[in-house]
Amino acid sequence: MSDHGSEPLSEALQRQRALSRWDNEGGAETDGPQTAPHVVERQPPFPKMGDAELEALHVRVIALENLVIALLVATSDRELKVAREMASCISPRPGFTHHALTVHAAGHMADLIERATRFRNKMP
Repeated sequence: MSDHGSEPLSEALQRQRALSRWDNEGGAETDGPQTAPHVVERQPPFPKMGDAELEALHVRVIALENLVIALLVATSDRELKVAREMASCISPRPGFTHHALTVHAAGHMADLIERATRFRNKMP
């Protein structure tokens, strides 16, 4: 990856940019959203998922999790450390309500990294 096509970005700068995008999703600033989001009176129509669609989605998520574990098995210790740091960044900001799904997602990321570590220890 390069900045303005001439100099490669340092890994630390790349990580910082990625983390800053996470903090800014949805227009949030470091202290959370500063203005009320545009209010939509009705939720847009969203088709209901049937059992077959939910099952297919579940299978795809399992496949993706296993693919992530396989990729983490072959990664460096430094990259695993970065992945752990990213998982810890998912926690809610101080002063904000903990959202159960956010906390669960961070824990799940850490679990995937741990599962990959167990496979790494079994490799010759």
